[in-house]
Amino acid sequence: MSNRRVGILGLGAYLPEKVLTNFDLEKMVDTTDEWITTRTGIRERRIVEKGTATSDLAARAAKEAIQSAKLTPADIDLIIVATISPDMLMPSTACIVQEKIGAKCGSFDISAACSGFPYGLAIGEGLVRSGAYRHILVIGAEVTSSFINWKDRSTCVLFGDGAGAAVVGEVHDGHDILATYLGADGSQAKLLQIPAGGSAIPPTTETINSGLHFVQMEGSEVFKSAVRTMVDAITEVTRRANIKLGEIDCFIPHQANLRILNAVAERMGIPFEKVYVNLDRYGNMSAASTIVALYEAVKEGKVKKDSNVVLVAFGSGLTWAACAIRW
Repeated sequence: MSNRRVGILGLGAYLPEKVLTNFDLEKMVDTTDEWITTRTGIRERRIVEKGTATSDLAARAAKEAIQSAKLTPADIDLIIVATISPDMLMPSTACIVQEKIGAKCGSFDISAACSGFPYGLAIGEGLVRSGAYRHILVIGAEVTSSFINWKDRSTCVLFGDGAGAAVVGEVHDGHDILATYLGADGSQAKLLQIPAGGSAIPPTTETINSGLHFVQMEGSEVFKSAVRTMVDAITEVTRRANIKLGEIDCFIPHQANLRILNAVAERMGIPFEKVYVNLDRYGNMSAASTIVALYEAVKEGKVKKDSNVVLVAFGSGLTWAACAIRW
């Protein structure tokens, strides 16, 4: 393993302007603000205007991250986009983002659902550490509203659109990515899925009419798996980073459900004031969730120089991931 130290050089984020509140949803589906808030902690979410693609959000976040890193698009030598809502099946959304920001480099997508950004960060960290690349742009971006059944009150209240980006590169001033951990259990793939649209169930009029292109979720089973896997991921990544739970200054979990975050914190003995929460404003932004939360935690001073930070996520797959960072 190389002695090269790798960290985050710059951050960016972009959230659509349109706000969809719980009160708006009351007019669209059989639900109430009290029901949504009590069971999820979500009060509102951002939704793109019609005609806006995932690459549009990703490019805005990417430009800010590159500027934050005091670099130019020409300095980026690899782009990784984590998304489950790509612009299209091919080409990759990363290639479209590359053109939109004016970069000339290798570009590809990864699909790890809500674990997408920490998966991408782990890949980027390893590639920079190997010496193969200098500056890697890792983006988590989603327009999940494209795949939501707005008549299904169990799922439509949960999700929102957004994007976040980080430039990963070599660092020399003591802050770096201390450890990463990735996991998956394909035997639970059907707990959270969009069944149709791929090679297993190609799109037809029948699949569209049957709603098979929308998110489907077994909520109670996902809840249990989420708590268990995030606890496991935090335990393992802190072990690999050789840091104690009490030494963590800020926990940035996937923003899916406030009850899940409370359960994880309680099981781990983590004071909840150390857990960063923005799901009340954005809902579940899938792959964009942890990176937008990190961006805001830094902006708000919750994460500052020498802070020990743990990003942790779970998602469809089922996947889970964690990254320990010294800021």
